[in-house]
Amino acid sequence: MPRPVHFEIHASDVARAQEFYGTVFGWSFQDWSEYAGMPYLGVTTGEGQPGIDGAIMQRRGEAPAPGQPVAGAVLTVGVEDYDAAEAAILGAGGAVALPKYALPGMAWQGYYLDTDGNIFGIHQPDEQAK
Repeated sequence: MPRPVHFEIHASDVARAQEFYGTVFGWSFQDWSEYAGMPYLGVTTGEGQPGIDGAIMQRRGEAPAPGQPVAGAVLTVGVEDYDAAEAAILGAGGAVALPKYALPGMAWQGYYLDTDGNIFGIHQPDEQAK
């Protein structure tokens, strides 16, 4: 059964977000900007404990205004077969938000809208992704 494997916190100032989460929670970071093609920091939230790791990434657009509906993080679900998962998403009424793309040498990634307009990602590990 597919499970959440990654989260992304969208930040207008990635360095400021890194400082905040590092100070508050003691999270550690790796610069994955080269893979993502934008400011993107991998986040390790803990070792040997239940939970998932994620990233802080450059926000694509303006930050939501105060008082807007949830300004949150994006959850990514690990899948074994990207194309089959996409077909299931679309067949259930979801829509493409950002089409499938390669994280070179790592995985296939893409983003979708659920039937309520919420964004989520799917991720298929694949060292051959180009």
